Amino acid sequence: MTSEDKLVSNFARFYILTILYEGPAHGYDVMSKYEERVGKKISPGIVYPFLQKLEEQGYLSYDSNMVGEKERKIYHLTEDGVGFTQKLFTRFAGIVSSALEHSLDVCAHCGCKVYEGAYVETIGGRELSFCCVHCADHYKHELSDAHNGGMHHG
Repeated sequence: MTSEDKLVSNFARFYILTILYEGPAHGYDVMSKYEERVGKKISPGIVYPFLQKLEEQGYLSYDSNMVGEKERKIYHLTEDGVGFTQKLFTRFAGIVSSALEHSLDVCAHCGCKVYEGAYVETIGGRELSFCCVHCADHYKHELSDAHNGGMHHG
């Protein structure tokens, strides 16, 4: 298995967990939701062994329904599985936000982080980013108040 295959497989596992976190699903549900959202087919050879591993670790359990002659398992995360998934989400969110940090603009007025489409204006010879035109206006207003000794001019 190449390192790229391993990476994709790890992403697939993470995504399988997110699907199960949303609610109970059978294996086919997992595969079709994955394909619909990620835009790629996922092999049953990745899904079912992973579901089995989650079950062995106590993170997953299932109910069986008979559909005709076939047993259909509907998988759901256990309480431990929910906790495990939430920990992964937190860790993943930290990784993603630190990876994106360098590409974020910070609003010069309110300090919020702007991922995309910041409102940029040159004020006092400096190019500043704002989350919206209103923050830019407030910033300019506060700047002019400071220059005028804090006195408001009607």
